[in-house]
Amino acid sequence: MAELTALHTLTAQMKREGIRRLLVLSGEEGWCFDHALKLRDALPGDWLWISPQPDAENHCSPSALQTLLGREFRHAVFDARHGFDAAAFAALSGTLKAGSWLVLLLPVWEEWENQPDADSLRWSDCPDPIATPHFVQHLKRVLTADNDAILWRQNQPFSLAHFTPRTDWHPATGAPQPEQQQLLQQLLTMPPGVAAVTAARGRGKSALAGQLISRIAGSAIVTAPAKAATDVLAQFAGEKFRFIAPDALLASDEQADWLVVDEAAAIPAPLLHQLVSRFPRTLLTTTVQGYEGTGRGFLLKFCARFPHLHRYELQQPIRWAQGCPLEKMVSEALVFDDENFTHTPQGNIVISAFEQTLWRSEPETPLKVYQLLSGAHYRTSPLDLRRMMDAPGQYFLQAAGENEIAGALWLVDEGGLSQQLSQAVWAGFRRPRGNLVAQSLAAHGSNPLAATLRGRRVSRIAVHPARQREGTGQQLIAGALQYTRDLDYLSVSFGYTGELWRFWHRCGFVLVRMGNHREASSGCYTAMALLPMS
Repeated sequence: MAELTALHTLTAQMKREGIRRLLVLSGEEGWCFDHALKLRDALPGDWLWISPQPDAENHCSPSALQTLLGREFRHAVFDARHGFDAAAFAALSGTLKAGSWLVLLLPVWEEWENQPDADSLRWSDCPDPIATPHFVQHLKRVLTADNDAILWRQNQPFSLAHFTPRTDWHPATGAPQPEQQQLLQQLLTMPPGVAAVTAARGRGKSALAGQLISRIAGSAIVTAPAKAATDVLAQFAGEKFRFIAPDALLASDEQADWLVVDEAAAIPAPLLHQLVSRFPRTLLTTTVQGYEGTGRGFLLKFCARFPHLHRYELQQPIRWAQGCPLEKMVSEALVFDDENFTHTPQGNIVISAFEQTLWRSEPETPLKVYQLLSGAHYRTSPLDLRRMMDAPGQYFLQAAGENEIAGALWLVDEGGLSQQLSQAVWAGFRRPRGNLVAQSLAAHGSNPLAATLRGRRVSRIAVHPARQREGTGQQLIAGALQYTRDLDYLSVSFGYTGELWRFWHRCGFVLVRMGNHREASSGCYTAMALLPMS
């Protein structure tokens, strides 16, 4: 096939230039599968195959992809013909070597947005898969606007654009790169305290941490959410690498000159804070964008506790060349460029509501709202983007300044269950998906019909740091009441702190339940509060 010859030539060019690209195969199942096999046979490589079904050699299910983090592959197939696991797609892109193809299998292009997405079972709270038209339309816009992505559709002529040659890429040798070397010198002379290094994937932050350990005169302990993800760090640290899991480290009396925490944003904040307080020097590394959650919110929330924190960011990619087309496409498709809060929203605040259909007619507005919410909440993941775009029963308000979004509120419908189902929830026989507060009211409120009441729960609320303490959050809640009809209550579930409770109390909420156990993510007791409306 002439197409394969052309792709073979382009692959060699990509390897010289140190970049990766996306190749989309869109068509009927048999056509996609056959063409993916032809690509695998024509282009030498590892060809990791990500699919819910074990269709080919070197198969891995999307849910198991996390076990491969820290490893690298040449070429991969991502099968999204029946469902699009966005987090797995992003994770896969980060494992691919320079010169690799990520081959994305999609349904027939014209039928895609009307086809039920099996992945929606994880985030929609629906009993059956649903179509996800807003996400599909968003992804189509990104793919068709990307001149570096190759779209190969069944029954359409295949055309391969001429790509202007880029500068040859020189792979890292293992020695610190200039950006790493400068940062390494600063860390080696750092007085006692805490340093945080954030970076997008592929920037060498784990390698930097390992190089630091190998060069310090004293001892170091490494901890991370999973030891399997510290392979790169261990490689550079050499014989001085010593790993202890976070909970085991907390339970021990181990001491060292340095504590190094890889992917710190994925460790519960209370546990992390206790660990940091025990060591004279701590290095925290975390991903500033991507499926692990955002490091920018991590800096805002957790690192704000350390007023003299040393903050650093690695910009230059090491595992591939600057401007890699695949990295750029994945970032745009999954909206990894969260709000960095560098621009202050000016002027008076105007509250307005919008629906998911705005993703179709005016995508810039919900995009900015998602970026604000993502920047403020470091547990945000691609699952939240999918839910915001297409899950039923989602409602949104924005607080807009003259030039920027100053605040956002995301609410979710709950309750309205039948009397029979509500009684079954009260009796402990049923736990319908979603309905977090509604189920709690029935189960713990001694009222078998409590879940028949119709409520709307606050899922996320965020205000730009430069416009906080101006009442914007209260305005958003007041706006929710104004735009809400025929409901019995608004609700919120949150990790209880005095400051948070004062905010919800000022908004008119009444505390109705306190949990018995501290939640892992915040270290706080879970509180539920209602704002009655009927």
